Amino acid sequence: MCSAVAALLHATGESQVDLAAALGVSQAQVSRRQSGAAAWSLADCDVVAAHYGIDVLELLAGPTRATESLPAHRRRPAARIAARARRAAVHEGGSA
Repeated sequence: MCSAVAALLHATGESQVDLAAALGVSQAQVSRRQSGAAAWSLADCDVVAAHYGIDVLELLAGPTRATESLPAHRRRPAARIAARARRAAVHEGGSA
């Protein structure tokens, strides 16, 4: 879960403060969860998945699946460009 959340934060350009606001907790509490000092609850998983617009199973499947499932409008501009380039490469027969 920690790596998936880190990947989603990176892909969206959000900070722990942004995620903390969605969860209704402090940034320090998000930091503790990310570092492994505190556990993510099942309720946290539901809120994080809803915040990013992905299914909770995609969140729990890991960072690659979580970021690939992220809706395009939630990606920061550079991530949208990179994702488009990967799709084009695959479409043209290359590998991503």
